[in-house]
Amino acid sequence: MDIHRIRPSCKEVTCVMQDMITKQSTDTKCAFHSQGIASPETGSHDGSILSNRQEFLIREEFLYFSLFKKKSVLTYSPTPVQEIRHPLLETAKVRLLIKREDLNHPFVTGNKWWKLKYNLVEAERLQQKTLLTFGGAFSNHIYATAAAAHELNMKSIGIIRGEETLPLNPTLSFAIQNGMQLHYVDRENYRNKTNPDFIEQLHNTFGDFYLIPEGGSNNLAVKGVYEFSKLLDIDFDCLCCPVGTGGTLAGLIAGINNQKHIIGFSSLKGGSFLKDEVENLLTDFIASMDLKNVSSENKLKSVYGNWELEASYHHGGYGKVTKDLLLFLQEIEEKTSIRFDPIYAGKMLYGIIDRAKKGMFNQGSTILAIHTGGLQGWAGINDQYVKNLQ
Repeated sequence: MDIHRIRPSCKEVTCVMQDMITKQSTDTKCAFHSQGIASPETGSHDGSILSNRQEFLIREEFLYFSLFKKKSVLTYSPTPVQEIRHPLLETAKVRLLIKREDLNHPFVTGNKWWKLKYNLVEAERLQQKTLLTFGGAFSNHIYATAAAAHELNMKSIGIIRGEETLPLNPTLSFAIQNGMQLHYVDRENYRNKTNPDFIEQLHNTFGDFYLIPEGGSNNLAVKGVYEFSKLLDIDFDCLCCPVGTGGTLAGLIAGINNQKHIIGFSSLKGGSFLKDEVENLLTDFIASMDLKNVSSENKLKSVYGNWELEASYHHGGYGKVTKDLLLFLQEIEEKTSIRFDPIYAGKMLYGIIDRAKKGMFNQGSTILAIHTGGLQGWAGINDQYVKNLQ
């Protein structure tokens, strides 16, 4: 048995941490404070429904990976918060802060880092050497999974929606360069990606693997984003994020826990269905955390009710953009030197400023928006849209 694969129990980690704290370990104290984490003695700092013990277990896990450098954890760079100034925001008397998670990793950027984190840990726990996942030809998730597997010396397989088109686009070229094996599936069969029979066929074809769903959204992804939310030691009134499959929004809702208002901006046309996806993810997360003090009756509304899904700023749908959006993002980049991808975060930013223009935020409020990375998405913008800007 490989002893390096055995993770210490929470009790063992607690003993180690308490011993470090008793000895006034400077490194440990810095680990708490630099991440904005409540100390074990003080418990939760956000009024969470979790008990102090449950909150501390989440923080233990974060510190375990930080201090003991677990092999399945990707490199991570701390990210800043930057303010965006815009005439419409000034008129609305609204302050907009951007959490620059696009800077957390060279390739596994933004929310993808947090969504993959515990999936990678679970793959290691199961001693799986191969990751298999799903996505379109320009998928940020395919791009990030290939990079993550390469960094951790794992194999990866991408089930790609649609037929192969040569030459390969930059997203799929990058995936192959990082060792990902691509397997194309027509759109009709791709719809079976969650069907047990289809997954069994994939096992027959590729052998053993650890499956990560499309977009990386599952209970472990929610757990990762939940952890991220606990590190937001920033004063704000409203939290905003883009939404593709719902995992990031679900994790933020669970972590913020009704303390602030949350808005998810759908990048999909007709994205209202994502509300059900988010609620399903939250239901599974509640069950996995064994939150006994949460009433089963109307628990999603009573416990995680302070959020909304905004589906009006999709600009034509997933993977599509408009001239108006591109001009807007060009203006923002020129004024702030911050680049937003046009598929997810750019649409969110457009929506935030338009809602401010319409007076949909209280005067004097502070909005914190998550930059979820995905700048490689620019490579997927059709030349016809670029020509519209010339």
